[in-house]
Amino acid sequence: MPTSPPYQVRDPRFDRGALRARGRALPWGQRTYVAGIVNVSPDSFSGDGVADPEAAIARAITQLDAGADLLDIGGESTRPGHTPLDAAVELRRVLPVIAGVRALRPEAIISVDTFKAEIAQAALAAGADIVNSVWGWTRGMLEVAATHRAPAILMHNKRVAVYERDVVDEVVAWLERESRAALDAGIPAESIVLDPGIGFGKSPEHNLALLRSLDRIVALGFPTLLGTSRKSVIGLLTGKPAGPQRAWGTAATVALAVGSRIDVVRVHDVAEMVDVAAVSDAIARGWRPAGWRDALP
Repeated sequence: MPTSPPYQVRDPRFDRGALRARGRALPWGQRTYVAGIVNVSPDSFSGDGVADPEAAIARAITQLDAGADLLDIGGESTRPGHTPLDAAVELRRVLPVIAGVRALRPEAIISVDTFKAEIAQAALAAGADIVNSVWGWTRGMLEVAATHRAPAILMHNKRVAVYERDVVDEVVAWLERESRAALDAGIPAESIVLDPGIGFGKSPEHNLALLRSLDRIVALGFPTLLGTSRKSVIGLLTGKPAGPQRAWGTAATVALAVGSRIDVVRVHDVAEMVDVAAVSDAIARGWRPAGWRDALP
């Protein structure tokens, strides 16, 4: 029986590679990258969803101008209790936005937020670069990513927040299984991005347990992503309603992510979180901006 390639990426002495798209490379481990969320859905939990493609394109450009390293464009709300969306409607929502952003910013790195293989296939053909699946390798998704040689973000999820053992143990084991499947399909380790799925199939205490254990996700050796932006656990802790008022709580989790060596944070409030990540990276990783001078003002 074939075995997975050796997990050399587990050893920090090895080059972890980079996120590669559009002739660009974002080296893993140098700093934490910021992914801007573009919800092309009127029922987004965070109140930022827009149904009009032109408005969504404008939001995407604003996020790029604010410093987003990549964009995550999705057409279906995946909030708890959401109504499943017909694939044809999802395509009508996301494809014009991907094409519009690509036309205005040819160098932009774009991920499509979908768990349907047919949507991922069409989005990659329309100009997306990355697949971001909130249900991991759903039917056909692995084949689509491997065929296009597209990086893939794999998120842990459950329909019911019930765990037979420790939630961190279960999430880590699931992420490792999904990553091994990707390696066996020929997807390189540098293109397999793991997301513990904060807020998806987890209770508030489950979410906090995972946030306390980000080092275990990072220790799997693959690139990592954390999506905490405006989530309900932040609302429960701060008493703030869904929306921009949760930005300060989100900022705390972004700083935590940087300190834990998470590679990408997925956020709504791009300008603010770019600043949080920059200062955190300077402290945690030794990153410095271009033109930095170690001198008093």
